[in-house]
Amino acid sequence: MRKGHALVGLAVLTTAVRGAAAQTPQLPLNTLNEVSAALRACWVPPPIDQSRAGMQITVQMSFRRNGELFGHPRITFESAGASDDERLAYRVAVAKMIKRCAPLPFSNALGNALAGRPFTIRLIDHRKLREAGNVP
Repeated sequence: MRKGHALVGLAVLTTAVRGAAAQTPQLPLNTLNEVSAALRACWVPPPIDQSRAGMQITVQMSFRRNGELFGHPRITFESAGASDDERLAYRVAVAKMIKRCAPLPFSNALGNALAGRPFTIRLIDHRKLREAGNVP
């Protein structure tokens, strides 16, 4: 991927993450599995015409004790063979996921354990995209 596209992707990711969330989970989260499940519940893959079957994207982020995002999320992996436009569409979807969920309602114990530590989540688009013609 070209450096310019990476910078645009990070700028989109950072900008979309700012602001209050509308779909923050309500129950306190007590485990890392619950954090992953809450984030996945907020994830909406890109529209079919911008998607790629089996696309994988991994994002690393850190949280404060109160569940707010700490620093900037970082994309650490994207499926090989995806076009720059497809990658950008998935980066935007990840940014929207974080915006929808943040701040996460950590229990005191989880907040103390997770604060400032890297948290990584891998998202895979398992939708059947054959109809859209976006099959690798």
